[in-house]
Amino acid sequence: MTTQTTERPARTVLPVLDPDAPPQQARPGLGKPTSEESFTLVGTWVGALAMAWLLTQRLLPLGGWAWLIAAWVAVGLVLTVVTGAMSGRRVDVADRVAAAVITSGAVVVGAALVSTVGFVVFRGWEPLLHLNFFIDDMSGVGPRDPFDRGGIGHAIVGSAIQLGIAIAVTLPLGIGTAVFMTEVGGRFAGIVRTIVEAMTALPSIVAGLFIYTVLIVAVGFPRSGFAAAMALSVMMLPIIARAADVVLRVVPGGLREASLALGASRWRTVWHVVLPTARPGLATAVILGVARGVGETSPVLLTSGVASFMVTNPTDGVMNSLPLYIFKGARSPEGMDIERAFAAATVLLILVLALFVIARLMARQRTTAPRPSLLSRLRRLVPHQENR
Repeated sequence: MTTQTTERPARTVLPVLDPDAPPQQARPGLGKPTSEESFTLVGTWVGALAMAWLLTQRLLPLGGWAWLIAAWVAVGLVLTVVTGAMSGRRVDVADRVAAAVITSGAVVVGAALVSTVGFVVFRGWEPLLHLNFFIDDMSGVGPRDPFDRGGIGHAIVGSAIQLGIAIAVTLPLGIGTAVFMTEVGGRFAGIVRTIVEAMTALPSIVAGLFIYTVLIVAVGFPRSGFAAAMALSVMMLPIIARAADVVLRVVPGGLREASLALGASRWRTVWHVVLPTARPGLATAVILGVARGVGETSPVLLTSGVASFMVTNPTDGVMNSLPLYIFKGARSPEGMDIERAFAAATVLLILVLALFVIARLMARQRTTAPRPSLLSRLRRLVPHQENR
């Protein structure tokens, strides 16, 4: 005897609307904070600062700003937990603590950056007031000569020449590597990508030792600006290749399919469709690579050497650069040389910050939408055929 069971059809149950129920309150921490939440946040951290000052400066023998800031962050997190538990649930407390930790970390990083820039500018502002500091070299200038004599013109020219050669070498190699990893593929694409990612974390001293061993010791090439440029190329190549690979991978696949469907070859698709679409991102990759290579000291120290006069031939002996000028001046026992080094560091710091700002602006303007010029370029890929 078998027992048959009948399944009841699933029913949709709607919530019952209670007109007498109080209005639902918005969860704290979502959207724009209210005036009460803002007052609680400000009061929490002001009270934490007062308690931290009382603990570190009066009750405990802990002097200095470092202990005060550390105690302020710790007490602020504790008070955030207490105030959050008084007015919200556990999830609200977790949200406030996470927001406080992230904000504190951002403030610490920003304060470190601002203090570093401020300290460098404060130590080297006086030489920057003289025009000769930017156009003259240090030929015949002593360590105790005034700031109206000598300058970093030879270091600026040397850095520009070395970076120019490095860009000429790394630009086709980096973008070509990215095209191979993204567009060609195959069994070796994964190996190449792994090597590129590993070289991204390559120490700069290893790149300098590699060029010094291969180009100077084995081949017999003299220490010069060209050897320094090759060392910078080793440092810049993985940065450009990795960033260009990411940029090419975000190009819409529909553009490639449309070009191939119109009869274009794979090479013409890459050259006329993929690369022009990713041009802003590729420019950003090059700028990031230049920002990485412009401040490297150990590779150029091993491969180039220091010169106090203007050198424009990259194959004719030693050539100075901004990192080497800063390194030599910072090691000097003379105070005026140290101030000149800080002034050169200010110039280098402003240059690197400007490159990163340009990279961010170009990355913000990047777009993946097909443009009318791109569509017309797709039409030109197809050979002209007469209508039959």
